[in-house]
Amino acid sequence: MQTPVHDVVGIGFGPSNLALAIALEEEHGTGADAVFFEKQPAFGWHRGMLIDGATMQVHFLKDLVTLRNPSSPYSFLSYLHAKDRLVDFVNHKTMFPTRLEFHDYLEWTAAAFAGRVRYGAEVVALRPRDADTLEVVVRRDDELETHLARNVVIAAGLEPVLPKGVRPGERIWHTEDLLTRLEERRGWTPERIVVVGAGQSAAEAVEHLHRTLPGTEVCAVFARYGYSPADDSAFANRIFDPQAVDHYHTAPDEVKRLLFAYSRNTNYSVVDLDLIDELYRRSYAEKVAGTERLRILNASRVLDVRTEPGAVRLRVRFLPTGETTALAADAVVYATGYRERDPFDLLGEAGQHCRTGPGGRAVVERDYRIATAPGCEWGVYLQGATEHSHGIASSLLSMTAVRTGEIVRSMARSTAARRTARVTQEA
Repeated sequence: MQTPVHDVVGIGFGPSNLALAIALEEEHGTGADAVFFEKQPAFGWHRGMLIDGATMQVHFLKDLVTLRNPSSPYSFLSYLHAKDRLVDFVNHKTMFPTRLEFHDYLEWTAAAFAGRVRYGAEVVALRPRDADTLEVVVRRDDELETHLARNVVIAAGLEPVLPKGVRPGERIWHTEDLLTRLEERRGWTPERIVVVGAGQSAAEAVEHLHRTLPGTEVCAVFARYGYSPADDSAFANRIFDPQAVDHYHTAPDEVKRLLFAYSRNTNYSVVDLDLIDELYRRSYAEKVAGTERLRILNASRVLDVRTEPGAVRLRVRFLPTGETTALAADAVVYATGYRERDPFDLLGEAGQHCRTGPGGRAVVERDYRIATAPGCEWGVYLQGATEHSHGIASSLLSMTAVRTGEIVRSMARSTAARRTARVTQEA
């Protein structure tokens, strides 16, 4: 029996490839044969940071579909209507739902595409079979299986980052696992927890630990003098407009670097102003009361960290004076961000046919397709790992709906071109 060739294989099934599944359905109906492989056992998106009360940083209309298709039945508004909460949400007068509610929206949408997803399945390599087809090697239940695809869309998500030499363990965590670690320790009464980092995740972790562990001292350590507010003003947010991607992709490298540097304060190492105000309010109230349980170690850097039986020990340097403080803690939480995953880790043999640019990074066309050597008709598209080519919004939710529409239309054009070529050859 001949192995069927899928039109699309998706690697990963987070919000990006979930949006792709919707775009395929809405722009091609049931005509596109697509399957998605997700190594998690079920749908989940940053579950370790679904902190009660934490809100999204993007407008609810920047959901999986609305900027591409405002009439889609998979919009956040459609979800609210289905849950009989639309009027309640309108009365709430907010543009930013809680992260818990938005995650529920994602799960609600993902359930509609359950038949196209293989959970507990990890893609480990891609191999060219011929000019038109890729072999997709998948590990499921400790066994390897091979699928065939004309197009592959990689949406493998981001990789958590820890400082050099730091390894996760029972007392050293990344914020990615914050709630998971706390759930494992229900009833825990630590004396001190240290949070390292100055961005949104760091501030949210500090707020959550301070609020939910009333007997615990929470120390925030960061090199800045204070938390910096995110620039979410109207003009600054234009960097997340679809047109901005056009500008960034065609700009010279020097201009790309300038635009990226100018836009960092919209997304990197910045915090919502409301959260900054709340943490300052708590810190000041504790100073008035004479009992400081929230300690801000600003302009400081962790020199080293080591675990011992029953504790983790840190040395923290105050940068202006060089003074060093020794801290013993029950746990250290690193909110040190994420990095884009290198697509070449997945491309395998197919990577030998992909063009690279400065630093060995993939050359990515405007339609998010990796540029390939002549004669390669199969396509590999990236959702993520394109900051160097498409700008700061490349892997963010703000562009997901539009980006997936562009990818679907690109695949359709490639398919039409191949059919035209075959007809010409046969004639």
